[in-house]
Amino acid sequence: MSEIDIENLIAKTALSNRSAFDSLYQASSPKLFAVVMRILKNRELAEDALQEVFVKIWQKADSYRAGQQAPMSWLVTIARNHSIDVIRANKRKFEDIEEQYDLKTDDPDPEQNAINSAERNRIDNCLEELEPQKAEAVVAAYIEGYSYQELADRYTIPLNTMRTWLRRSLLSLKDCLDNG
Repeated sequence: MSEIDIENLIAKTALSNRSAFDSLYQASSPKLFAVVMRILKNRELAEDALQEVFVKIWQKADSYRAGQQAPMSWLVTIARNHSIDVIRANKRKFEDIEEQYDLKTDDPDPEQNAINSAERNRIDNCLEELEPQKAEAVVAAYIEGYSYQELADRYTIPLNTMRTWLRRSLLSLKDCLDNG
């Protein structure tokens, strides 16, 4: 459907034409759902939000000004803004609960500390089974955030060799952790 067709459907929707609104929904809902889903990252929330987006489109269709903004851009802006509002509203709910019940803490509890310490020891023991350079490369890549190219340059090896080192090292670590 062309931009002009969508623009005409918005104009007819502004006049409370339900048929035009249905056609607008059919033409734009897949793209708007993708926008909402990309922002909310939750299908159920996205489906609910999309319905609310179309309620807003129905209510605000008369505010669309042809020529000032492309019609799909206008629709996407409504969907994006509504999705951001949903995130903010949900964030406030969780923040309110944490404040009300004093649940918010950054410190792990003693049990979690013990589990973390044991896991750290297991990982350290498995890293010691790797060749020292490969263990250093794994730590540099996955803990310190170095890119494969940076590591290849550091160890003066080809990029694909670094990828192979890391892949094989991770497989060795996985086997060690699964069997240890």
